[in-house]
Amino acid sequence: MGVRDDDFAAFVAAHGSRLVRLAELMCGDPHRAADLTQTALERAYLRWQRIEADDPLAYVRRIIVNSYRDWWRRRGREWSTDAVPDRPVPWDVADRHAEQARVRTALASLTRRERQVVVLRYYADLSEAAIAAELGIAPGTVKSCLSRALTRMRAMPEFATEAGRSRTG
Repeated sequence: MGVRDDDFAAFVAAHGSRLVRLAELMCGDPHRAADLTQTALERAYLRWQRIEADDPLAYVRRIIVNSYRDWWRRRGREWSTDAVPDRPVPWDVADRHAEQARVRTALASLTRRERQVVVLRYYADLSEAAIAAELGIAPGTVKSCLSRALTRMRAMPEFATEAGRSRTG
């Protein structure tokens, strides 16, 4: 392996799983997320010497967002279903997966743009200005999308607070 390969391999080792998770939250399908991430890493590898000096994480993240947008325009919506596990899992892991499923369901109910804004804001921890730059939209659009999305998510029964449940039930 050359120096470029070693640097790229170190980048993938450090950020690969986070990029896959970002893509999965964005598209809602773990298989498509893996494909989007693989495509992004392939494109980044070809340009690695040029992007390495800048912010390669932002560059690859942008490729994922653009690839997802391109796929969305070409294919429309497709949703996969969850498979039943072959063996029981411990409750603490099951609780964690249940919480993740609630978040995925909530994200799936949002529009494509709302989902992108929520994932980039709260998962990728980008500022509103960075999200606007990444998606090519105005900062005001980011704020209004985020506000609408959070209002919709808060109205969902699975996100009702324990205090709210005890008052109504």
